Amino acid sequence: MHGRPRKAPKPEDEAASTAKAQKLRALQTQFFSFHHDQIYTKEAVELSAKLLEINPESYTAWNYRKLAVEHYLSQPECDPDSVKSVLDDELRVVESALRQNFKSYGAWHHRKWVLSKGHSSINHELRLLDKFQKADSRNFHAWNYRRFVAELMNRSEQDELKYTEDMIYTNFSNYSAWHNRSVLLSALLEKKAEGFLLKENVLPEEYEFIHQAIFTDPDDQSGWFYNLWLLDQTVTTDSPLLVSTWPTCGSDVLIMGDGCQSGSFSPFTTLLSDSGSFPIILYFNQPVEGVNSSTVTIECGFNKNGYLHWEPLSVSNSQAAQVWVAHLKFPTSELDSSVEVSVGHSKGIISTRGVHYCHPSTFSFNVHVQPVERDSFQVSVAESILWREENFKVYRAQSEESIPIAYFDQLCIKNGHESTASNWRTEALAKEIECFRELLSLMDCKIGKLTLARLLMAYNAMSFPFATKLVHSEVLELYNDLMKLDPTHHRYYKDEHSLVLLQKMTCSKESLLQHCFQYKDSGSSVIGNPICLRLNNLSLSRIGAFEKLLWVQMLDLSHNELQSIEGLEAMQLLSCLGLGNNKLRSVTALEPLRKLKSLRVLDISYNQIGDHSIDTTRYLCSSPLSHSVGTGVNKDETVISDAALVNYWEAFYMFKDLNLNQLDIVGNTIADEKFKSALVKIMPTLKRLDGKVLD
Repeated sequence: MHGRPRKAPKPEDEAASTAKAQKLRALQTQFFSFHHDQIYTKEAVELSAKLLEINPESYTAWNYRKLAVEHYLSQPECDPDSVKSVLDDELRVVESALRQNFKSYGAWHHRKWVLSKGHSSINHELRLLDKFQKADSRNFHAWNYRRFVAELMNRSEQDELKYTEDMIYTNFSNYSAWHNRSVLLSALLEKKAEGFLLKENVLPEEYEFIHQAIFTDPDDQSGWFYNLWLLDQTVTTDSPLLVSTWPTCGSDVLIMGDGCQSGSFSPFTTLLSDSGSFPIILYFNQPVEGVNSSTVTIECGFNKNGYLHWEPLSVSNSQAAQVWVAHLKFPTSELDSSVEVSVGHSKGIISTRGVHYCHPSTFSFNVHVQPVERDSFQVSVAESILWREENFKVYRAQSEESIPIAYFDQLCIKNGHESTASNWRTEALAKEIECFRELLSLMDCKIGKLTLARLLMAYNAMSFPFATKLVHSEVLELYNDLMKLDPTHHRYYKDEHSLVLLQKMTCSKESLLQHCFQYKDSGSSVIGNPICLRLNNLSLSRIGAFEKLLWVQMLDLSHNELQSIEGLEAMQLLSCLGLGNNKLRSVTALEPLRKLKSLRVLDISYNQIGDHSIDTTRYLCSSPLSHSVGTGVNKDETVISDAALVNYWEAFYMFKDLNLNQLDIVGNTIADEKFKSALVKIMPTLKRLDGKVLD
């Protein structure tokens, strides 16, 4: 318990344990007989008390006593004095059990149940809690019970906050006290209690308080966890914000088909569409729900009724998502039109925390449509996208060319109070960065390095568009140090390192262009847009920065260390995706691809798909009922009629809605001839499989 070493039992201890076990078995035999026969006599109830004194974890005994109390209270001769006497007896039994084990779940739950009856005095409860919290100040059972008692007593949250402060000064390593402090402060800030109206007046004092604990004992983690909570409170805005869109504000989008030339249009805003529509993507800073044609309005010359169906991009089929998409249909004739999108001018968009979107936004862009005959979209079987180095050349952008990586600045909200609030956030982060630089100059502290890395990235995000790549370089170096200092958590640091590296690459036009390449066959009807964002050979274990990559249509993520592609569903324009030579372990790891309706070319060759029969990162049993795969599908469509596909139900659900023309799966354990035959049946649009033209 809490790092205390276990001691080998002595012979006399073993003898005592044996005698205790024999006594316990005898009591249990008699107790279960009473319980089975529903006998609630005084003798039977006293026997259950003796059993609980030896074994406070006997849930059956606690439930039996509840039944006995209810039985007694239902008797006609029961009066208020006798009710109080019975319930007081229950409290004494609980107290006795807690002295044996003050972390007994059953005992604490039973005590709550007794007090909830409303016939017992609660004045004694805080004194009892003081005794138990002195015995173990980090007993979370006691802290949970304290919150329950404080609510019954109508004790103010300010008084309880002062109590946590006293407990923390007694012992800085009190996890439970720090946690209770965060719970109380959250409640006070949410209800805007007196003295807790604004975060900027409360959190700076909390930072000063936590510094005392951290600098007193930097190796103790309890204070660091509270510091992390404070950081989250500082950087997280209460109201959801729109941070990115596609098309971007002010852009000129060319919708074209095979045989059309983009002319003077940038390939970054040129889209090949064979569906008669193009996506409008909204990317928020947190999951929201309520995005619909009432809360998001569209004004354009070719969509007269203004109605659009908005879909949340969530692989869990939740109605709340960080990214939403709608498809705007365009006419088959040549067209030049402006489109204006208004977000949140009507109430209804709300975060999962219940906070309304309160920063109405408007963005507009121009759409140019070049008509195309439908037959021209038939893909030639001779075409094939090859992810070889010789097929790519560095893209040379025109100096005046616009690259759509800009996104809505979270701080540029036209609201005086919010601007002031943003100032205190950046000032608080700057002070924290200075503080932890000082700490790390005195000692080599792992959690100090991690905290500094988080602070620097948060400050950099707050400082956009004046963020600097120097910050990214420093943070990358911190994570490199952490991977060496703390190999146990290497994977976590590696993931964070990957996310920071992607932020660095996408933070400016210049850095982004270094990874933009032109595919050799710029006239391919498969890809249309020849610009490929190449993020290959970077040792990435995780991908991110999606809010800056919504424009990407061709993406090369090959030769990395990816085990997951979570978040990729946001990139709705993707038509070609290279994931070869990664560490994807199962077909279910590809689930985000189900949302990519424009995907035509996919390379997942030389991964680890099929190496493990069960994807333990997602579920524990290989069953279509055990996870989200296939949920949200029409029940009539879930029946796999072809017996040959029954063994490949995961692949069926993953690929059946995709319109792939080309798929490379060679080099995976699962990729035998039977599996390939199943894929051909699942995807009738497939023209090439592992480089071979299909009949």
